Amino acid sequence: MEDLILGFDIGGTKCAVMTAEVQGENIEFLKKEKCATRFDISPEEMIESLIKSAENILGGEKPEKIGISCGGPLDSRKGVILGPPNLPGWNEVHISEQLSRHFGVPALLQNDANACAVAEWKFGAGRGADNMVFLTFGTGLGAGLILNGKLYTGTNDNAGEAGHIRLERFGPVGYGKAGSFEGFCSGGGIAKLGYSMALEALQSGRQPAYFKKDMSEKDITAKAIAEAANAGDETAINVYKVCGEHLGAGLSVLIDILNPEKIVIGSVFARSEQLLRKYAEEVIAKEALPQAAGCCKIVPAELGEKIGDYAAIATALL
Repeated sequence: MEDLILGFDIGGTKCAVMTAEVQGENIEFLKKEKCATRFDISPEEMIESLIKSAENILGGEKPEKIGISCGGPLDSRKGVILGPPNLPGWNEVHISEQLSRHFGVPALLQNDANACAVAEWKFGAGRGADNMVFLTFGTGLGAGLILNGKLYTGTNDNAGEAGHIRLERFGPVGYGKAGSFEGFCSGGGIAKLGYSMALEALQSGRQPAYFKKDMSEKDITAKAIAEAANAGDETAINVYKVCGEHLGAGLSVLIDILNPEKIVIGSVFARSEQLLRKYAEEVIAKEALPQAAGCCKIVPAELGEKIGDYAAIATALL
């Protein structure tokens, strides 16, 4: 029998509400409404507007369960949002209680990395795995952990903060820490690397294809560097080499500690795997335990741009 699931994807720029029917590993998305996240009203009023959108797409039907995906920090057990950086003013927001009270069904909350991990585990590249790590590798770097067939969130929802691991004493700043895993392996980190390596190239008389005179760091993107690398630009290739090597170093730590059978990596890796994999695998071969590395497959995420929808729905299935 198919279950009607209602999902809420809460973001700092936009929010989405969607419905889907789920039966086992099969999912069919039905309807969806999106809107801008408003900060001129209270979080509770914003949630009320999302409830109206939900009522609209439900068309009088009642969902079996509700899933909510949102950036952390949060308390998944109590269903409370605890002031994420991208949601100023959303402090102690009891979103699960508000939604559950209105619809009369359970409403489960997870941070977006965990929700995406569950989505890839149930519907994407992680299907069939009992032990899986999902890495976001987007604007930042975070991990969701599936261990022994269950989502592992830690004592207070802080498990999987892989981006905070220090890989070098010095390096790009990510997660507030120079030389961190996020500093080297995120869209922002690649842009920082690209900027500093472009300045070095210019001093040596080389002009990187992705860099123009008077560009600042914020003018550079991981995508532009990838395009230049794919076109053969030496500096751009080296940026992704440095990123790939540090990706391998970070993955080696996760492989040695968690012994996963799959590591699923999203966003930047999914788009630029051919620029990163070789260098990452070379480092893993040197750094990780051979027995653990030998049984671990590193694969790109499958769910693409729709992962936010899958994540919200998958959270309801926990």
